[in-house]
Amino acid sequence: MKIKKILSRTIALGLSLTMVIAMAACSNGDENNKNDNDNKNDNTISGSINAGGSTSVEKAAKSALEEFVALNPNVTFEYDATGSSTGIKNVKDGTYKLGFSSRELKEEEKQGIEHKIIALDGIALVVNPNNKVENITLEQIKGIYTGEIKNWSELGGVNADIVVVSRENGSGTRSAFEEIAEIGDLLTEKAIIKSGNGEVASYVAGEPNAVGYTSFVTLESNSDKIKGLEVESVKPEVANVQDQSYKLSRPFIMVYDGAKINDAEKAFVDFLLTEEGQDIMEEAGAIRVK
Repeated sequence: MKIKKILSRTIALGLSLTMVIAMAACSNGDENNKNDNDNKNDNTISGSINAGGSTSVEKAAKSALEEFVALNPNVTFEYDATGSSTGIKNVKDGTYKLGFSSRELKEEEKQGIEHKIIALDGIALVVNPNNKVENITLEQIKGIYTGEIKNWSELGGVNADIVVVSRENGSGTRSAFEEIAEIGDLLTEKAIIKSGNGEVASYVAGEPNAVGYTSFVTLESNSDKIKGLEVESVKPEVANVQDQSYKLSRPFIMVYDGAKINDAEKAFVDFLLTEEGQDIMEEAGAIRVK
């Protein structure tokens, strides 16, 4: 009987020790999991990104925003494509936290905000694929858009009136184009005004005698419908923008007030200039900053 009692006590003691060890292990496991979760939460970025501006930058910016949100699921964003001038203005008045411009900022626009070049872009002078003209000079571009050159025959093309297509006021593409070609305030009154690169491409595709200008992104995505002319005998290609031999080129710029952006917006600003951020924008058609 004594032997049975000793065995029973030994077994009971063993079970008790096993339960204590198991409970301790679970407790340590829970604590470790808690610490892991705390560490994960410490590294998680959350918040909303409020952005808007250039229609030319829109595709590249949205692609980068979507990837950033995929990496940071607690972040949301919206991008309002309203044009470069509005993008800059709305950062100044607080409507946007991040604004995007597809032209250089004017001196007065730089006051009170920060800005970074996040990519480059070329502006393509585009015509209908049936147009026989292949090359044009900056001086001839100015002549077309100021109304001094009126017929394609003056440029080696057919005997037909040139249908001039331009962009709306506030367009970064228009501002950059007019500045580079030195058009200033002399745009011909006969110019047909279109809103957005897509509308310009669609119109030129359907009008044999039209000429317009778009971003490289739009030219690439509509290469079966429109044709990009060489400018000063240089093709509208990425490498020619990066080495500055192609004259119709411009920066893509992000503007913001560093004192007003939240943690998610700050992280996105940094993300755009990482290797990954540049890869994403390049895939979307922008030209990476070397």
